[in-house]
Amino acid sequence: MGGKVKVMKNSTIFRVIVLGALAIFGIIGMQAYWVVSTWDINEEEFDKKASLALYNVACELANLNDAPLPQRNIVNRRTSNYYVVNIESEIDANILEHFLHKELERLALYADFEYAVFDCTTNEMVYGNYFSYNPEKNRNLELGNLPKYDQFTYYFGVKFPSRSGYLFGKMQLSIFFSVILLLTIIFFAFSMFVILRQKSLSELQKDFINNMTHEFKTPISTIKISADVFLNNPKIQEDERLFRYASIVREQNQRLNKQVEKVLQLAKIERGNFELKKEEIPLQELLQSTVESAAVAVEKQGGSLKSFIQVGDTVIEADRLHLTNILHNLLDNAMKYCREKPDITFSASAAGGQIRISISDCGIGIPREHLHRVFEKFYRIPTGNVHKVRGFGLGLYYVKNICDAHGWRIRLTSEEGKGAQVQILIPEGRGSLGFFFRQWWIKALLGWRRISARA
Repeated sequence: MGGKVKVMKNSTIFRVIVLGALAIFGIIGMQAYWVVSTWDINEEEFDKKASLALYNVACELANLNDAPLPQRNIVNRRTSNYYVVNIESEIDANILEHFLHKELERLALYADFEYAVFDCTTNEMVYGNYFSYNPEKNRNLELGNLPKYDQFTYYFGVKFPSRSGYLFGKMQLSIFFSVILLLTIIFFAFSMFVILRQKSLSELQKDFINNMTHEFKTPISTIKISADVFLNNPKIQEDERLFRYASIVREQNQRLNKQVEKVLQLAKIERGNFELKKEEIPLQELLQSTVESAAVAVEKQGGSLKSFIQVGDTVIEADRLHLTNILHNLLDNAMKYCREKPDITFSASAAGGQIRISISDCGIGIPREHLHRVFEKFYRIPTGNVHKVRGFGLGLYYVKNICDAHGWRIRLTSEEGKGAQVQILIPEGRGSLGFFFRQWWIKALLGWRRISARA
């Protein structure tokens, strides 16, 4: 069974890793597509604005020279950032720069540019000027490489050396979100690594505790047999000191055995192979016997245990062993967390379609800020360096899990310095809609806890 559980846990971890990796790759792919699409859109917008601005400049020069424009091929894009403009008339470089600056600003294309005019007498491109909105920023640019175009007679060339920087500037928001996403993915991957590592250590710890508790069973049984032999020996019974020591050995052995059984039962619950052995139980008889056995221990401490059990002939379907265990756990807590002498009230009643079992004490109580955590595993209320009551913080966690497994509700009310009260609410009938809904909800909750524990 343990092998099957480990296989299930490993398969769950594998599914989590695969789904996480697919999610990461999917997010990276979507982000990359978004960035590339944004770049393409900005690049297309830049090209359209640059072409329109250069066409308007050609129109302005043609009107100025009172010359017609060519019928076609006015603006030619030679490279990603270099354009050649055909106007079929002579060009004044100073007027050209003015028109270029005006038209580019009119279209909100604030990109640095350089230009050159073709001189047909020398058959060379005559460099005009470089116009920059931020000269310091573009000091390292390579300028002046504006090749000629042999198919036109009168034309000028315009180049945008900082085109890539301009496009990146337009994509600052996209780049910012991409960096944030990358950092998030790195953090997620690191978190997955830490979680898997912690889970591996947790599994190692659980296996060690389970193996250790199983190994404890044999010496505990041996000690019990040995203690019983000592206590039944007439010579030991005659010696008060030896009899007292033997009794202490048996009592502590019983206490240790209870703790080991509790750890083993909790391990079964967390592994998901825990099954209740339900049977029809006369509640009055079980509660009465539980109170009578607990009353002996209370009287030994000089306290009192008052009981008010009024459930009549009520029969419930429950696991007798676990029901007895959780009642003893609650009574033990009431005894352990008393002030000087335990003063406990045990009551049970059947009314309104449910059975209410209540255990209240006048002990030290629980501070309000700790009430919502007392049912957590291994949780103990901080008391500084003073630990008058020993334990592992498993008692109430065990009680809560057994109640959840049965579909019962448990309530805890307490006030510091004035004691505590624990109530277990058991549905009296099995035919009500509320009972079936509660059972379904509890099973779903337990199933989710098991999946979370395996993951």
